[in-house]
Amino acid sequence: MTKPVRSIMTKDVVTIDISRGATEAARLMTDRHISSVIIVDKEQPVGIITERDFVKKICAKELEISKVKVGDIMSRILTYADPDTSIDVAIQRMLNHNIRRLPILSEGKVIGIITVTDLAKHLRTELLLQAALTEGKPEDRDHVGEVDESTNLGTQEIY
Repeated sequence: MTKPVRSIMTKDVVTIDISRGATEAARLMTDRHISSVIIVDKEQPVGIITERDFVKKICAKELEISKVKVGDIMSRILTYADPDTSIDVAIQRMLNHNIRRLPILSEGKVIGIITVTDLAKHLRTELLLQAALTEGKPEDRDHVGEVDESTNLGTQEIY
């Protein structure tokens, strides 16, 4: 069984009320250096807005952002996970719904979110751990500091 999503989720989730303006959401995302916000209605999560939503639903349609409410451009939450859901199940839900962010809910409240970035970090950690366990002692490794010619990136071992 894989780890639960609570072990890799981002816990600092930013929310905004469904009645608020898109300009406020954009400023919030800019100030917090985030790419999405969860939309809540009476403190219940109902949707999500991403940078892509701003481009496709406001910019491409040449709407006046000051007149747009977040509820008008949000995407409805199609699926979610609870904190004890396994990472494998969460990934499958994201694939099934073609989403890049999966809200983590507990008792109807958003307590976290998993993004593709969180999954990439998790995968990198797992791969490094697996490599460390299967390759033996550090002095036995002859590829430390090798350069991958296809990417022109040096490899680095983490112990």
